[in-house]
Order: sequence, then structure tokens, then C-alpha cells
Amino acid sequence: MDLDAVRTLCDGLRAEVRKAVVGQEAAVDLLLVALLSDGHILLEGVPGTAKTLLARTFARALDLRFGRIQFTPDLMPGDVIGTNLFDFNANRFNLTKGPIFTQILLADEINRTPPKTQAALLEAMQERAVTIDGATHPLGDSFMVIATQNPIEHHGTYPLPEAQLDRFLFKYTLGYPSRDEERDVVRRHGNRTVMPDLDALGIHPVVGSAGLAEARQAVSAIRLADDVLDYVVDLIRATREHPALQFGASPRAANMLASGARALAALRGRDYVIPDDVKELASPALRHRVIPLPGAEIEGTDADSVVAEILERVAAPR
Repeated sequence: MDLDAVRTLCDGLRAEVRKAVVGQEAAVDLLLVALLSDGHILLEGVPGTAKTLLARTFARALDLRFGRIQFTPDLMPGDVIGTNLFDFNANRFNLTKGPIFTQILLADEINRTPPKTQAALLEAMQERAVTIDGATHPLGDSFMVIATQNPIEHHGTYPLPEAQLDRFLFKYTLGYPSRDEERDVVRRHGNRTVMPDLDALGIHPVVGSAGLAEARQAVSAIRLADDVLDYVVDLIRATREHPALQFGASPRAANMLASGARALAALRGRDYVIPDDVKELASPALRHRVIPLPGAEIEGTDADSVVAEILERVAAPR
């Protein structure tokens, strides 16, 4: 698959998503980048900003198996990955697969479940496999997690562990729509109080496993010049030296940022990465990986402001 075909594929996915979701163009682009670079994405936003609708519509536009887990405080790891149950008739254990055995997984309200259950996703997100009673079961190369969380509800929620956050390529915050967009939302969906019927909206699959694999292979061949590679590494290392941060980004973050920049270049129709690709993805790729010092947070310094400062300070290649 060439880059023109990749762009056509992405344009088709955007068109399908627009049938249900108004606006949120930046979120859709990040979903496309995550899809093409084999990454996962965490969508954060207040209730009613179309997080779940966006995830479900995006999954419907892909000819891939879709699964959803509604995370709750009483959810157990076995409810996610499955378990071996004894069959008394056959006198043997049989694997009962959990909902994680899918290709596109919507982890809805992921921060409403305890860290023990969140940890059930760690192996799946990094290795595309789960281990049950010592046996490893592959999930396939197309496995992708789209997680959602609510930033303003604190009762019954649990912060995501750093190891969990580091496995997400992006964390994106969905804001409120503009007045015109909100008017369009009400015009389209103001005749119901439930989730729109995606079948009635005419959303059709655009690409399946084989086409997605070809697109990812084309993206992986995008050129990353040495000076841009150095820029990625310097940005990541700068987070570890910033005085307002308790912890900076990991080497995994550098790999993911470089991979995402390749995918963004493909979306823009280029077979090479430019520094602006890296800059555009820096905040969503790093905001959940860097931890400000408590004193800095009290003074109003957050992860996004630190990343913006680092982007200003680290010289980009010409």
C-alpha cells in the first residue's frame, strides 16, 4: 500500500465518523495516528462530550471485532481476561475467554476499577497477549485499546498507575463543542435520549485486518532523518531534567513519539517526518507520562505547560 492509499483510507474513516460525531477533528486525527502506529489512546472528558460515541463509531468504521468493558469498582481481573472453568462432563478445564479477546477494545470509564483489575490490561497492551494459568494466549496484531475516563468524578474512581499510563500512546482531552457544533449535535441527535443507532446512521466498515496491516507497514517505512530522531530523543531527555517534574518520560515514550510522528506524516501526505509532526504530538504523547512536583502543581504548573516550555527551549532542526 502506498501513501496515497493510506490517505484515502484515513479520509474514508473520517467520513464515516462524521456521520455520527460532530466536530472533535483533533481527536479523530489522534485516533487515526494511534491506529496506524499500533498504539492505544486514552480519551478524557466530562460526561456528554461524545467519548463513548466517538470510540464506538470509530470501531464500527473498521471491519474488526469490537468489544466493550464497562469498568466498575467490583470488576475483577478474571472478568476482563477470562478464566479456566472445569467441565465435569469432559473432566477437564476449558478456557472461557473474557471480553479482552477482541481487536478493538473500548475500556469505558477505565479509572472506575481498582489497580488490580487495571493491571489485567498491562500485558495485553504491551505484548498483544494475555496469560491465564501459565498459558499465553495471543490477541493478534490488530488489538487496540480505546479507553475513556471522566476527570471530574472522584467518588469511586482510582488513578491509573504509571505503568498503565505509559502504555497509552496518547492522552487526549475532549472539550466542549463550539456553539455551531453544539447546535448541529442537537439538530442531529436531539430527538432521542439514548446512544444513536450506528446502523441507522449508515456507518460502514472501511478497512479490515489485511488492509490495516498494509497501511501500518507503509507508515513504518516513513523516513525519520537523524536530526529529527535526535530532536525526539532530546525532547524526551529534557523532561527528565526539568526542575518542575518529579519524573520525566521513559524511553518507551521516545519510541512511541517517533512512531506517531511517522503516522502523522502519512496523514499529511509525506514520506518523511518533519519537526512540526513531533511538536504537534508532543503534548498528547507526554502529558500522561510526566509527573510534576507537588510544589509545582500548587503553583499552577501542569504537564501541558511543562511540555510547552520544553518545546520552546529545545531547538528543533531546520
